[in-house]
Amino acid sequence: MILKKNISNPSILIRFDDIAPNMNWDMMDKCQELLDEFKIKPVLGVIPKNEDKELLKYPLRSNFWKIVKNWENRGWSIAMHGYNHVYDMETKKRDYFNYGGGSEFFGHSVEIQKNKLKEGLKIFKENKININMFFAPNHTYDLNTFNALKSVGIFRVIDGYGMLPYTSHEIKFVPQLFYKLYTLPMGIQSTQIHLNYWSEEDFEVFSNFVKKNHKNIISADKAFDKSYDGFIYNSINFFLKNLLKFKRLIF
Repeated sequence: MILKKNISNPSILIRFDDIAPNMNWDMMDKCQELLDEFKIKPVLGVIPKNEDKELLKYPLRSNFWKIVKNWENRGWSIAMHGYNHVYDMETKKRDYFNYGGGSEFFGHSVEIQKNKLKEGLKIFKENKININMFFAPNHTYDLNTFNALKSVGIFRVIDGYGMLPYTSHEIKFVPQLFYKLYTLPMGIQSTQIHLNYWSEEDFEVFSNFVKKNHKNIISADKAFDKSYDGFIYNSINFFLKNLLKFKRLIF
């Protein structure tokens, strides 16, 4: 009964990646209007010092940090999404979640990763933005990343495997499982949205998703408040984590 009560109704956290001064602002404006209509408070992964050459090709808004502060004032959550979003390491699927591909953090010493985080936090502080959560570009971490995060006072990460939020390495995780908009029949999960690459058709898919699921969409704070650490919850997450990690390792 306890398990059924806690996970039988799915809860969804809307997570946007790659929020930066250069981005697809037309789509961002449309998303803001849609989310305001349904009083949804997403989490925005903001790159504090974007140096990604691909992202720099998008239109620039020079008042970016005022916009971010306005989002925060609206109750939207702001997460640190890396530092400069430049991949300088290849994981070869040895990263913590076995995603593979390039990484900004994996493979670096604790001190290097800590310095990136500190420099990023300094930019947020200069713009009066409060940061207490993080998710790395390309989902790639190692144990040094978690130690660096804790050393700068960040204990919340939106990434990982499972059907429920959980605690590991003294950090609370809200799982992020899918690249596309998809809902499980139970549990708590996060979306992953890269609106820079969206067409009008993609926005329509998102709009329909929000209209259909808005009653189940929760804020980041509510998602983290629902962290579970009991034996049953940990067993469910452990099984799903190893199943998905094995799938990523062999494909």
